[in-house]
Amino acid sequence: IAQTAAFTRAPASIGWPVESTTTLLSASPATASFIDSELRGAAMKLHTTQQAPKEGGVVEKKTPPKERYVPTRGDYLAFLVDSQHVFQALEDFVSNSEELSQFQDTGLERTKGLEKDIVFLTEEYNLERPAPSEKGEWYANYITSLSSVPKFMCHYYNFYFAHTAGGLMIGKQMAKLLLDSRTLEFYKWEGDIKELKESVKNDIESMAATWSREEKDECVSETANAFRGGGGVNSNLNGGGSSH
Repeated sequence: IAQTAAFTRAPASIGWPVESTTTLLSASPATASFIDSELRGAAMKLHTTQQAPKEGGVVEKKTPPKERYVPTRGDYLAFLVDSQHVFQALEDFVSNSEELSQFQDTGLERTKGLEKDIVFLTEEYNLERPAPSEKGEWYANYITSLSSVPKFMCHYYNFYFAHTAGGLMIGKQMAKLLLDSRTLEFYKWEGDIKELKESVKNDIESMAATWSREEKDECVSETANAFRGGGGVNSNLNGGGSSH
């Protein structure tokens, strides 16, 4: 759930029709959990009514339609580089925290697959590998600076799980537009992705069940920052990764 509502609004502003990466994080039909009732609820409040007609909490003003921006391979490469940079920060945080040992090697990790994809794009299309953008750097540094596990878990949940939802739609759209429908490693998992997600979600729920009310509030309160960070990464698809 990734900024002032930027994680969801950024895709909405992209000329190419990309879904909000968090809108598809549907709530479980079972008894409401911390994730379903609180984390997801906070995220949906930052969605626009256009992105989530039933649950969106932000009413967008009608503006004249703009010419649709079509992402380039360079834009997509920048998006992949920023994504890897943020996923690396998430993986490093987990590796450096004994309290988060259950989130090591979950099968959701993305950095190795992204490295293959980045190399593929640079070699196949003769592109120069860019450095992470200012927005990508900001978000990775922000994650690294966190000293609260509950706050970190908001970013962990939103960034990983958004990729398995709306992020897959981004991948399919970009593959069709730019890569002759080639599926990148970024969008492949070893094993059943639904089972991987369910296992990680259960671990998050078990951890959250031990938190105080204050710690739960800390986690939920990070949602806007998670949206800002994820939206900055997504803004590469609008050619906007280099600016604040």
